[in-house]
Order: sequence, then C-alpha cells, then structure tokens
Amino acid sequence: MNRLADIESMLPKMKSGNELIKALEIKPDYDESVRKENMAVRLMKLSDIYNVYVPSRMTEEIYYKLYLALVYSMRKKTTRKAVLQQNENHKAIMAKEYRGIIGGADSLLIAGTSGIGKSTAISRAISLISDKGVMELDMPYSFIIPCVVVQCPFDSSVKNLLLEILRKVDEQIGSNYYQNAVRARATTDMLLGMVSQVSLNHVGLLVIDEIQNVVNSKNGRELIGMLTQLINDSGISICMVGTPESAMFFESSDYLARRSLGLQYQAMAYDEDFCNICKVLYSYQYVKNNTELTEAVTEWIYEHSAGIVSNIVVLLHDAQEIAIMDGMETLDINSLNKAYKNRMALLHSYIHSFRFAQAQNVMKMVAQAYFFFIILLIGNSVYYKSRGGEWAVRIAG
Repeated sequence: MNRLADIESMLPKMKSGNELIKALEIKPDYDESVRKENMAVRLMKLSDIYNVYVPSRMTEEIYYKLYLALVYSMRKKTTRKAVLQQNENHKAIMAKEYRGIIGGADSLLIAGTSGIGKSTAISRAISLISDKGVMELDMPYSFIIPCVVVQCPFDSSVKNLLLEILRKVDEQIGSNYYQNAVRARATTDMLLGMVSQVSLNHVGLLVIDEIQNVVNSKNGRELIGMLTQLINDSGISICMVGTPESAMFFESSDYLARRSLGLQYQAMAYDEDFCNICKVLYSYQYVKNNTELTEAVTEWIYEHSAGIVSNIVVLLHDAQEIAIMDGMETLDINSLNKAYKNRMALLHSYIHSFRFAQAQNVMKMVAQAYFFFIILLIGNSVYYKSRGGEWAVRIAG
C-alpha cells in the first residue's frame, strides 16, 4: 500500500559516479559497416549525431540539484501544515480571504548561454528522477507527478502560465482542471488558488523554461511575484531556466536575487569535458574514409565552435554531409572549414567576439602572472637586504 507518509521512499534511488554517467548518456547504435552503404543510407543515418548526449559536470550538478529540490518538496506534503494549506487554498478558489501557511520549499535559477545543452541536461535529469512515472497513492487516494515542465509565455502573462500548468497536470493524470478553470472564467487570484491547490496535491517539482521572457516584458516582475506566492501557498520547489540575461534581471534587486539562487553556466572551457564530447561525436563517422581525432583538430573545433555544444554538433554533422555530397568522403580540417564558412556564416560575428574575449583573458592572465612575479622579485630583494644588507635582486631557491 502506497501512503503519502512514505512518498519519499517511492522516488528512484539517487545515482552517483559512473552509474549516474551511464544513466545520463545517450549513444545511438553505430556500426562501422554503414560507411560502405550508398549515399542516401549514410545521409539518413548521419542525423543520429543529433541524438548523441555526453554528460558533463554541468549535467551532474543539475541532476543533484533537481533531485534534492524534489525530495524537499515531497517532504512538505507529509506535514500537518500541508493539510491546513489545503483549506486556505480552497478559500482562495472561492475568492475569499486566505493566507499562506506551508511556506516556500525551494526556488532556483539555472542560467546559461544558449546552445550549451542546459535544457537537454534538465530533460535527462528529469527522465531519471521521474523514471517511475506518475506515483499513485492509496492513503489518501491521489496521483503525484514528480516533475512538471512548462514554458514561460512570450508576453509573461500570469494567467496564461497558470492555465498552462493546469493543462500539463491534466495531460499526466487525466484530470479536468484546465477545462473547469476556463469554464468558470476564473480570475487570476482564483486561478492562483487553484494552481496552488493542484500543485500541493499533485506536483513535486515545477520547471519553468525560457524564463528570460520576463526581462523585456512589462509583466515580468508581476509574474515573478506570482511564482513567489505560488511557492508559499503550495510548498513545492520551482526551478527557473533561462539565458544569462535572466540572471542579470534577478540580480537587479535583493528581492529577486533571493529567488535566483542556483547554477550559472557559460560556454565550455577547453578541458577534459570538451575533449570527451569531441571524441564521442567524432567517432560517429559516416564518410567512407575513417580519420582519427587529433589534438590539432580538437583545438580547431574549439576555436570555431566558441565552446558551444550545439555548434560542435552542427560542425561535425554538416562537415560529413558536405564530404559525402561532394565526394571527398573524409572528415578533416578541409571539410570542417567548408561547413564553418558555408553553413555557420550567421554565427561568425559571435565566434569572432568569443575569440577576442578569449585572447583578452589570456593577456589578463599573463599580466597578472607578471605582476605577481614582480611582487615576488621585490619581496625577495627586500628579504635579502634586511638580512645581509645587499641591494642586489635575488630569487630564493
């Protein structure tokens, strides 16, 4: 018998280490004999590159953060305050005066540059966290959805977001909350009470993607205020996902900053994770002549992808597509150059600015190293003068 008190034990066990990496990665089946097939077959199979997913440290961090947020939210549902909050939310639905009792669970912001794979990482994490699907309880009889994912409306409409949450819940458990809300022509306050009640009863973690839409919208702060009230009236955890400009929006005031504690990511550095992604993607070759990935090619890919995962995938896919159609049948710098010049022309200005920023960082690091070297030199000079009365500059050791 599944009871609400035992809801935490019904969640999948948290994974870690190699077990987590294996569970997160996606590697489509690949047979080297496909390189002997005709052009049409190989071009069709080439699209498998888009299905490859190689976990990074970012993926692991997101998995742990979402899992713990879900556990915290589930624990809230088993408290006495949850029952009292249900009564208060019913008052809100009836357009009566009500108050928040259960208090907020957790809210976090995951912000990162477009194309680095944060949405895919979140999707992979959610697939593991909710691999048992909707949880059915017997005491009391109810359904709980581990994770509900919605998109922030382009105009940051509070009412549209609340209705979308109800619609997503209906899809999962077969309820009629959305239709009832539309039929009743519920006001925004009534909708908020309804969504708070539904979330308290049926939702573990709410993920809101494209939260950067609030930045340039007149309804932006109103929507964030609504989410704050939803957290306090439902006790669920809310994860907001967006681009770096959303992080700047939340940092604009203390009130918003408290709601944006979380994870922020930029383009990948040239490190082990980047090299591993290139190695895996490069192994999916559909040209007739196989080539090995060298350090020089890896560096070229980094310079021409700006450390953005989606750019790496496009480069390797389009380079092979060009090589197959042109009859070159080799994945090398030549085919990669053609893909970069012909297929990624719109990204050139962005990638050039990335290289410029990279060069500035290198110069800054060199300047800092030179500065510390001078300080060390002066320090040793003073040291020897005080001990031996010598004015000559010496370096210890």
